[in-house]
Amino acid sequence: MSLHRILHRILYLTTLSSALLASAAHGNGATLRIASAFDPQTMDPHALALLYHSRVAFQLYESLVSRDAQFKLEPALAESWQMVGPTSWRFRLRRDVKFHDGSRFTADDAVFSIERALGPTSQRAFTLRGLASVKKVDEHTIDFVLGAPDAVWPEKLQFVAMMSKAWCLQHGAEKAQDFNGKQEMFTVRNAMGTGPHRLERYEPDVRTVLVRHDAWWGRSDPRNGNVERVSFTSIRADATRLAALTSGEVDLVLDPPFQDVERLKRDPRLTVSTTGDLGTQYFTFDQSRDELLYGDVKDKNPFKDLRARQAVAHALNVDLIVQKVLRGQGTPTGSFISPLVDGYDKSLDVRLPYDPARARALLQQAGYAGGFGVTLDCVNVAYREAVCQAAAAMLTQVGIRVQVRSAPANAFFPRLSTGNASFIEFGWTPLTDPWSTLNGLFRSFDASGLGTFNAGRYHNAKLDALIDAVRTEPDLTRRRARVGVVLRMLHDDLPYVPLYRRKLNWAMSRNVSVAMWPNDQIELRWVKVR
Repeated sequence: MSLHRILHRILYLTTLSSALLASAAHGNGATLRIASAFDPQTMDPHALALLYHSRVAFQLYESLVSRDAQFKLEPALAESWQMVGPTSWRFRLRRDVKFHDGSRFTADDAVFSIERALGPTSQRAFTLRGLASVKKVDEHTIDFVLGAPDAVWPEKLQFVAMMSKAWCLQHGAEKAQDFNGKQEMFTVRNAMGTGPHRLERYEPDVRTVLVRHDAWWGRSDPRNGNVERVSFTSIRADATRLAALTSGEVDLVLDPPFQDVERLKRDPRLTVSTTGDLGTQYFTFDQSRDELLYGDVKDKNPFKDLRARQAVAHALNVDLIVQKVLRGQGTPTGSFISPLVDGYDKSLDVRLPYDPARARALLQQAGYAGGFGVTLDCVNVAYREAVCQAAAAMLTQVGIRVQVRSAPANAFFPRLSTGNASFIEFGWTPLTDPWSTLNGLFRSFDASGLGTFNAGRYHNAKLDALIDAVRTEPDLTRRRARVGVVLRMLHDDLPYVPLYRRKLNWAMSRNVSVAMWPNDQIELRWVKVR
């Protein structure tokens, strides 16, 4: 074993021992020990819109709406809602909700939280596009006033966290943390929500410890589990993460390596829960600059030419990548959205065929007979690095000389959201409503909440108008038809190359039972440990 791995193992065991000692001192309730390759990065619920952040932050914070075990929308901090006019929605808030400090959740907190989530440093603003204002009606009622009709407005509120206005003002946190600007503020390592768990400790890139919030309003729900204490440990190395599970040092691994899934299923000590993925993995391209930041062609940007983008798609044998790198734990896709997202069109779930000769011909037609060089940015998680390396080898064979640049999450994600990559791999886990995906990824970028994760700064004015029309169309049948037109345009213009949808696997001790959502997010409130 290398010195690096030995040191990593010592650090992990030291951290784990501390967590177990703290847990023993806390009480006799069930303890759940979770390992993942990813750290949540921050505790500020509006600062990021990443799966790995939401997994932790939304155990502490809650939204007005949530989802049940079948992933259908259900009330959370709002007990009911109704459309009271063509552009107005009224939400009635629960009266029995307390924050972790014992203070009561009211309409003032809700209005403050929505306005905070709309701010320029918030990465949740994109989902609230179209909101003109939010108003307090009384202590437990708020109205959303929209700029245009929106028949699915409640769907957009699942990941807009409610915060305590008084707590934020007390700690200088009126605005969301500027994550891309690496801002340090109180909400990075501290949290105070209404959720079923409260934060005990956050040590970035090491561990996060949560304890049960006994005064949680939903404590009597019969679906609830029995977990009193939870530790999330960040273990990037696949082998170390699995060793911790098989040795009994952790109870649940949220991202077991694909190559080990079948072996884990045969282990009598373990259970593997599996479901389809709501999300999709993509490659996308810088299409805004006249010269690539990280390329070897001067005064030109090859990716502005559709033929060069098509060449990338033809050069990729995604079936082989899924078979060899993901060990079959995925589905190659040509669709920009998952079948679990409303508006999915099976006829568009067709990839450009693997055809290296066609790729070379397209490059020649585009004026790059000698090919070109470019840097592919990838997050430094083993399977995603492996996908990037495999794709780089395939692209190099047709003349696109790819250098993979792997970076930790805290460097990779700001590069993505600020549009500072030339060629980048990333995944998107959407809501079941398509608009958030269309707006977040494919709408032309501006800082007001349009195209927030449009990493290549792709711009298409006609597409923008159609995406805006999807948001404002009140008739669901006509809305789905508009989604279909948008997906057809994306399929033809290829601003991204859809790659695959993962098969989601969680590996756990047999004494642990979970309800598994297709967005790869765990709901700790429902976990049972026997």
